[in-house]
Amino acid sequence: MHADMQITPTKPFILRCFLISLFLSLPFLFLYLFYPQQQQQQQHHITTKDLRIRPGYSSYESYIQRQLNKTLNPKLRKIWTTRDWDRKIPVFARFFEDLKVNKKLLKNTSKALCIGARVGQEVEALRRIGVVDSVGMDLVPYPPLVMKGDFHNQPFQNDTFDFEFSNVFDHALYPQRFVSEIERTLKPEGVCVLHVALSRRADKYSANDLYSVQPLVELFKRSALVHVRSVDGFGLDTEVAFRKKGEPLRRHRL
Repeated sequence: MHADMQITPTKPFILRCFLISLFLSLPFLFLYLFYPQQQQQQQHHITTKDLRIRPGYSSYESYIQRQLNKTLNPKLRKIWTTRDWDRKIPVFARFFEDLKVNKKLLKNTSKALCIGARVGQEVEALRRIGVVDSVGMDLVPYPPLVMKGDFHNQPFQNDTFDFEFSNVFDHALYPQRFVSEIERTLKPEGVCVLHVALSRRADKYSANDLYSVQPLVELFKRSALVHVRSVDGFGLDTEVAFRKKGEPLRRHRL
């Protein structure tokens, strides 16, 4: 044989090498595709001694469907727009008036958002006390008071609102995401007020149970606790207020 003779690999040999390489890379491909998603889910499903996520949801879609089962219930929607409309709006108005006049956390010029507003009772209450630039957000819109939106991924730009209110924290499957979206859409020095249940368990549609204010303090990483007080808010017993700190957020909504 000549010293400079070259050996050319055959096509079967090349194909065999390719298949072996593909087979060996499959485990790494699997880890790349699936592990980050699992890790992200674990980060969202934060459970501590005083904040526990309720089990039973096989997927985010099943969670959304369960929430829609309540929101779209025709009997409930009739109650919300008739009996509850006249009963709850004056109560919400008193809460907001106190936040405006006594706590100085709300102004007539505030741009306000009510999260999980159903048919907009809270929005109507804000408008009645003079906070006219107010809107609600829920999975099911109720124009003109409530627009469609998921509180885990608010459909608003960064630094949009001066004031955000919600009494549906217990419905958040991912409390960390719920809070981070509030902090993203609040303006610097903006205020968030939550009504939560600490002394009793929330309804059957709740996705988490809260046992103290401390988990909220830990979740609101970019805000300072302003006040905590007892309230009688239709089954919710505690009002917690935060004020956002820092400069405007630069990242864009995903």
